[in-house]
Amino acid sequence: MGALSHLRVLDLSRVLAGPWSGQILADLGAEVIKVERPGAGDDTRAWGPPFLKDAYGENTSEAAYYLSANRNKQSVTIDFTQPEGQQLVRELAARSDILIENFKVGGLAAYGLDYDSLRAINPRLIYCSITGFGQTGPYAKRAGYDFMIQGLGGLMSLTGRPEGEDGAGPVKVGVALTDILTGLYSTVAILAALAHRDHDGGGQHIDMALLDVQVACLANQAMNYLTTGVAPRRLGNAHPNIVPYQDFPTADGDFILTVGNDGQFRKFAEVAGQPQWADDPRFATNKLRVANRAELIPLIRQATVFKTTAEWVSQLEQAGVPCGPINDLAQMFQDPQVQARGLAIQIPHPLAGSVPQVASPIRLSETPVEYRNAPPLLGEHTEQVLAQVLGLSAEDVQRLRGRGVL
Repeated sequence: MGALSHLRVLDLSRVLAGPWSGQILADLGAEVIKVERPGAGDDTRAWGPPFLKDAYGENTSEAAYYLSANRNKQSVTIDFTQPEGQQLVRELAARSDILIENFKVGGLAAYGLDYDSLRAINPRLIYCSITGFGQTGPYAKRAGYDFMIQGLGGLMSLTGRPEGEDGAGPVKVGVALTDILTGLYSTVAILAALAHRDHDGGGQHIDMALLDVQVACLANQAMNYLTTGVAPRRLGNAHPNIVPYQDFPTADGDFILTVGNDGQFRKFAEVAGQPQWADDPRFATNKLRVANRAELIPLIRQATVFKTTAEWVSQLEQAGVPCGPINDLAQMFQDPQVQARGLAIQIPHPLAGSVPQVASPIRLSETPVEYRNAPPLLGEHTEQVLAQVLGLSAEDVQRLRGRGVL
């Protein structure tokens, strides 16, 4: 039994931030009911190619994007623009512990599915709203997407090549990181609300905003600005507070060197055949190396090109200096550590035989993550959920289908 197997989650969200939170809860054992639009479903079902392929190599209807954030859930199709659909969702919410939604501010109030309406029928409900800008403020009613928030929230001002270099300019992160982080923070907030409910007995409303999360996750860079009043600039792959901590060229490619303290720098200098660097008054401490970055980095680059990436990684690892290659995803999934940790898994799938998944990173000794079900087909569990949770008969379900509610 998973750690959260006693909980039921009603997932009204789509795309990534909300579904990511729902998938984490589902991996931990919660029963997660994903409510989708009849005939269309989650937007990401159509966000392909690529699509999952069947045994004959043909595309199925399941987009890889959708498959990344929806395992262990049950899919129920309900049109809650119709009164009967609204009533079904209310009844499901009355029997749920958690609700996740990412509609625009006030968007669900028109259907009687907002927090105040549902709290009246289920005071213990934990209701998590995820929006671009939150429930308050001058931007509250604006739509917000990850890429846009990476720009507005400052991340892209820090990401990309430095000004003056070829290709300089703002660059977004290669995955929808703001959405992912918002899903993670939402999960933390939900678990905190559950802990409070265990003591107080009542539910609450959680107001999560992509912008808030993005600003919070600027971490040291935000503090670099707040303590100095100077906005950090783009440094490419370099670190604003540590040197050397970036990529360097090798005889056959590039590698990453992450020197975290002065002792590691001394060991690196010895492996590089330049032990004098560790005692150089320009480079002896991290503070000095940051101040004299422009002098040190070219010297290191001149030294690293004489060994291959594998040679650097092997020799520096033996010396206790953190470093590593720059893998593409094919190389990453072939890495022996990734394979030893079982980070690529397969789950049975009705259309393809099996579907690949990236394993959860959560390792619990007593209540481990379980992979019970593949990301569901659209409406795959409609009859099952409505019968088991709400007690509807096959005739009731057929009648609702005839009315276009399901």
